[in-house]
Formats: sequence, C-alpha cells, structure tokens
Amino acid sequence: MQGSRQEPSLHNQDYRPKIKKILSRVKNIEIYCPYENHPRSLTYDQAKLKEVFLDHLRKAASVDLLIAYLPEASMGTALEIWEASRAGRVIITISPLAENWVIKALVNRNFRDLEEFEQFVNRGELEVLLQSKRTKVDDS
Repeated sequence: MQGSRQEPSLHNQDYRPKIKKILSRVKNIEIYCPYENHPRSLTYDQAKLKEVFLDHLRKAASVDLLIAYLPEASMGTALEIWEASRAGRVIITISPLAENWVIKALVNRNFRDLEEFEQFVNRGELEVLLQSKRTKVDDS
C-alpha cells in the first residue's frame, strides 16, 4: 500500500475494486483485502502496526492464492510473497517489474497490467492453476 514511499502515505488503492470485480467470476473463493480491514493503518502505533504486519505475513502463508499488485517495489509485499512462497502457495503479481528478482524467482505468474490478468481469469486459467496446485497437494 505504501510501496517505496518515504513519507507516511499510501498509493491510490483504486485497483482493489477492479481486482475484486475480476475475481467475482471465480467460483468458491473468499477474498481478504488488507486495505479494507485496515484503512487507517498509517495511524497505528508501533505495537498495533507490528501485530497487523505479522498477521498479514501469517495470512500470506495460509491462503490458497496471493495476488500482489506492484506498480513499484514494496518491501512489505516482497515479504508477503516470500512467506507465501515458503508455504508453497500460488502467487500472482500484476506488475511492470517483470525483471525484479522476487517476481522472477518466487511468483507463479506475473501480468503486466490488470487487463492481462482479467483475460487470464476470463479464460478460466486461474481456476486451472489453483486446481493443479490443489491436486499436487492432495497427491503428496
């Protein structure tokens, strides 16, 4: 949400409803949005900030799918991706940073923009990706 900003401010979060709308076509999913649950996070004291951040890292490791929108590098999102990767979760990024090592090394699929991601979902490929991951887990 903050990306690489030095001041305590957030990037425009208008992409979140767009992603939610795209995902509304996918069956049997539950969406957790950190911003919806913590819209005033910039006002949190140190203890609350740490509690929420560590909880988000735990959530990243427990979800079936992590979607990260990265118009620029973000240390927090990189840690969420790391935790999801360590837990064997499916990770999708929507980012022009295709050459970023975190994306190249840890992400299952990267899309350069929301339109490319939407086409992927509309073709049913997200559901196929999730099912293939579930099948691998069931076979273990």
